[in-house]
Amino acid sequence: MTEVELIARAQQGDKEAYIELIRIHQQTVEKFAFQCGVHTNDLADVSQEVFVKLYRFLHQFKQDRFTTWLYKITLNATRDYYRKEQRQQAKEDKLQAQQQKTHSSAEEDVLLFEEDRHLHRAIQALDEKYRYPLVLYYFHELKYEEIAEVLNISLSTVKVRLLRAKEKLKAALMQDGSVENG
Repeated sequence: MTEVELIARAQQGDKEAYIELIRIHQQTVEKFAFQCGVHTNDLADVSQEVFVKLYRFLHQFKQDRFTTWLYKITLNATRDYYRKEQRQQAKEDKLQAQQQKTHSSAEEDVLLFEEDRHLHRAIQALDEKYRYPLVLYYFHELKYEEIAEVLNISLSTVKVRLLRAKEKLKAALMQDGSVENG
């Protein structure tokens, strides 16, 4: 069976055809991911992510070059994997720094709580067309493309709404006195 036939069958839900595509391309994906800088112990995770994305988006594949498309998926999965890992490490570092902070006074804690409340109120006051992209981007760490997909809007609309949301949020916080001008 040719690769074109395998792809067509996999697009129609044939699991065996999909498994055969994985078997054929797994080594290529892992080799390219390794060449992109993926550590040996992370290759299986990145490879799995590539084939999950392939499964999710195979229906979108048009008769271009399949391997080129697979390389794009692999490159994006590699970038995403390390971005996610870096964000996780940053969160862990921040949490550790907060735990090591032994001189925190009750007054400082109250001020931080107040700032969080002001921020939450300001976000909730935004129109939902600005609030949703802001929350998805900053609190759920979705990429622009994912936000566009979730909200069923264009990529450019996501970018514009995020920019406007930040402007409106800053203005609201400055008006409230929660942010110093600068």
